[in-house]
Amino acid sequence: MLFFGVYVFIIGLIFGSFYNVVGLRAPKSEGFFTSRSKCPQCAHMLTWVELVPVFSYAIQKGRCRMCQEKIAWMYPVVEISTALLFVCSYVVFDYSVELIVSICFMSLLMIVFVTDITYMIIPDKVLVYFLPLFIILRAIEPLTPWYDSVVGAVVGVGIIAVIIFVSRGGMGAGDMKLFGVIGVVLGVKKTVLAFLLSTLSGAVISGVLLAFGIIQRNKPIPFGPFIIFGSIVAYFIGDSLIDWYVTTFFR
Repeated sequence: MLFFGVYVFIIGLIFGSFYNVVGLRAPKSEGFFTSRSKCPQCAHMLTWVELVPVFSYAIQKGRCRMCQEKIAWMYPVVEISTALLFVCSYVVFDYSVELIVSICFMSLLMIVFVTDITYMIIPDKVLVYFLPLFIILRAIEPLTPWYDSVVGAVVGVGIIAVIIFVSRGGMGAGDMKLFGVIGVVLGVKKTVLAFLLSTLSGAVISGVLLAFGIIQRNKPIPFGPFIIFGSIVAYFIGDSLIDWYVTTFFR
């Protein structure tokens, strides 16, 4: 188990590096394989030594080898996060179809993290790619009851649609579509829990950032990372949180 866990971690690092590329290029309709990676500042074409996940960032001390401009912190964070989430998926689900669901779900969330942090958008093409995949996987490994995925998708879209209508644009259509895809994977209860956790974490972290003057009150911040946090927590330990809540407050 330890050997395979290390193997999954390494695979996660490699995939995380690729998800950085996808997240940066998808909104600009650039090919993922047709062009080499380069420094966004000086356009220096990166060699394979400069593309080794995490290792290259550490060796170069977070700077481009040619122009010495800082490399975005996002690169190693996404690589390590993807690796840890892949390992967590393996530990929780072992060898099962749900392991495939989990890895695909974590992959979607990591790509969305990159796009939302960088451009403050969640590209439709990313969601359209993953949605049929999740529908097929949930047909193979359905929730209980089987229609929970369908209702979860409707509820996910509905919650955000109401917020968009009431707040007159307080959230984006990308967030709404993302929650629809999340609903297919999580089902109704966990989708609602993911939304609550997203809102709570967003309020707390935004409040802290405002208090320290890191962000301005009227400056928009991406909500995607909070959705990702809430969805990950709901997916892995949602049942335990729901059981704790019901037992504590409705005993």
